[in-house]
Amino acid sequence: MKVTVVGAGNVGASCADVISYRGIASEVVLLDIREGFAEGKAMDLMQCATNTGFNTVITGVTNDYSKTANSDVVVITSGIPRKPGMTREELIGINAGIVKSVADNVLTHSPNAIIVVVSNPMDTMTYLTLKATGLPKNRVIGMGGALDSSRFRYYLSKALDKPSNDISAMVIGGHGDTTMIPLTRLASYNGIPVSQFLSEEELAKVAAATMVGGATLTGLLGTSAWYAPGASVAYLVDSILNDQKKMIACSVMLEGEYGQSDICIGVPCIIGRNGVEQILDINLNDAEKAAFAKSADAVNNMNGDLSTILG
Repeated sequence: MKVTVVGAGNVGASCADVISYRGIASEVVLLDIREGFAEGKAMDLMQCATNTGFNTVITGVTNDYSKTANSDVVVITSGIPRKPGMTREELIGINAGIVKSVADNVLTHSPNAIIVVVSNPMDTMTYLTLKATGLPKNRVIGMGGALDSSRFRYYLSKALDKPSNDISAMVIGGHGDTTMIPLTRLASYNGIPVSQFLSEEELAKVAAATMVGGATLTGLLGTSAWYAPGASVAYLVDSILNDQKKMIACSVMLEGEYGQSDICIGVPCIIGRNGVEQILDINLNDAEKAAFAKSADAVNNMNGDLSTILG
């Protein structure tokens, strides 16, 4: 199996790293526009092979899309990262043109690829990719919910003082600081609702911390995070390539689900070899439905800025 990662920065390289040492794909191509940058990242990663025991072949190329031919999955991380104080939404004007160009180029050489979008604002970039390429909706997936859900589980684990791997929790809605919806009501610790361990006030604090989880890291690091985003992409790619049919919150095109249409936004999906194999329409309560509708309105407002690019 072959995976191309467009954008060899921190997130792209971390994604390639996890894919390689977990043996998710036999070949990974890192592509970047900076001369020699992807080649250097690939060489550095390949020099880990004897010490970590992986057999994946990692290749780096400078803007040569022919080397990405016949990729099964293409991950788009390219675009500028967030700076301190910058919202994901402020990136739209810059990153939209980049993502559209990348999608067109990769499909020229890998017409059957499933595309995973990471670039921010992620829901809008997923929508742009789907509309600009004309691909069926199962083949364009926004990664954000997988990352947001992992952060939600992290904050719950801290509040509970329990391992995050024993916690089941999901974030739906837009991948933004004010649009994501941590489903505290449905979160559980080994099958037991976390509400039996945490008060409403404690759960509200966990939800609030989750929503600004990315901004918190940006403030600490001076740029966007990369380890957790890279691992989240690899987790999603693993479910695709190995047909694992995991339930993962992803940004996908809705056509009536959750009362929304013509929008890419985070909802629980079954992810397998065909990409999005099922959208799960879970029962939300009135408050969650209202929050989801509000989140969708915000995402739709951003999508309106794409009219010039989409023509």
